[in-house]
Amino acid sequence: MPEISAGDTAWVLASAALVMLMTPGLALFYGGLVRPKNVLSTLMHSFFILGLISVQWVLWGYSLAFGPSVGGVVGSLAWVGLRGVGQDPGPYSDTIPHLAYMAFQMMFAIITPALITGAFAERKRFKAFVLFSLLWATFVYDPLAHWVWAKDGWLGNLGALDFAGGTVVHISSGVSALVAATVLGHRVGLGKEKMEPHDLTMTVLGAGLLWFGWFGFNAGSALAANGLAASAFVTTNTAAAMGALAWVTVAWAHKGHPSVLGAAAGAVAGLVGITPAAGYVTPSSSILIGLGAGVICYFAIQLRERLRVDDALDVWAVHGIGGTWGALATGIFATTTVNSAGKDGLLYGNPGQLVTQVIAVLATWVFCGVMTFIILKIVDAVIGLRVPEQEEVLGLDLSQHGEPAYQL
Repeated sequence: MPEISAGDTAWVLASAALVMLMTPGLALFYGGLVRPKNVLSTLMHSFFILGLISVQWVLWGYSLAFGPSVGGVVGSLAWVGLRGVGQDPGPYSDTIPHLAYMAFQMMFAIITPALITGAFAERKRFKAFVLFSLLWATFVYDPLAHWVWAKDGWLGNLGALDFAGGTVVHISSGVSALVAATVLGHRVGLGKEKMEPHDLTMTVLGAGLLWFGWFGFNAGSALAANGLAASAFVTTNTAAAMGALAWVTVAWAHKGHPSVLGAAAGAVAGLVGITPAAGYVTPSSSILIGLGAGVICYFAIQLRERLRVDDALDVWAVHGIGGTWGALATGIFATTTVNSAGKDGLLYGNPGQLVTQVIAVLATWVFCGVMTFIILKIVDAVIGLRVPEQEEVLGLDLSQHGEPAYQL
């Protein structure tokens, strides 16, 4: 029997805790961007998902995502309730307990639907949010994770590279956010009244926590305390730094001032861009990936505004487009000198890898877009997606939760 490594186990458990902290960090990042009357409802989205998806993952989510493959499309229900998932190593690592791997992957499953909530902030019924999140995790996230990361998943078998979630986490949430924002429609008063962020200090704090947690997200995906984890750690930090610098510079040139929100958003964009590539590229390549993410995501927001889609907190521009850039950049910059288990990309003599990455991106866009639309329509038919207009004007903190964020 393979021998469990104390060092690898400690690193993966610590990484799981780092990724867990990202969801409350996301709550603060999003919470600062909404109006005072919707702060608690926005925080509650992320915090409630911590509970909801933790239980879903144990009961059936992990089995669907990583269980024995059914045609490369989804896992079987062999591991329902974590049956057979124990303290011995599992099929995904010889040096850590199967339960440690399960817990690490659970934190990814939690933050992904939480990312989508930024698109429908300030206008969705809480009941609709709960049902949507549960259905989306089960019918979108779990199969997609299986495609890419599970033994015999079809995209993994095709050779698609996604070190820590460019397709599984970021494209999936970003595309779903665009669909959700389109289906729900504009917030009441959009374009007629001020909807600026109410507390950028909260948002910057959230961005800092996200950057901190992302080391677990990416370096933890090495599943070992080794050189590959160190490499992914360095590329992650470098891309985040370059993303922040690039976004601030472009915004400064475009709008005439170095934006604090731009620094926070740019760092997140850089982190999104490097996520699929972190364990496959060199530090110098991560600078280019972070640069591309900062610039491309900034202009994606300008495009979204022209399209007049009310993706309230720009999930699609940062995660959907940033994740797409990162997945494609992996096909350009990946090298087996960093990770022998990976593949060389376009710049290292293998243009076919970029083609494979394009297939993975297109499959993720289409699957997530169509499935999210279907789920939203089902939820709308069953309980309705939006709060009534008078409740939206009052604010979701009071109308949905009966509590104000601030006693003014």
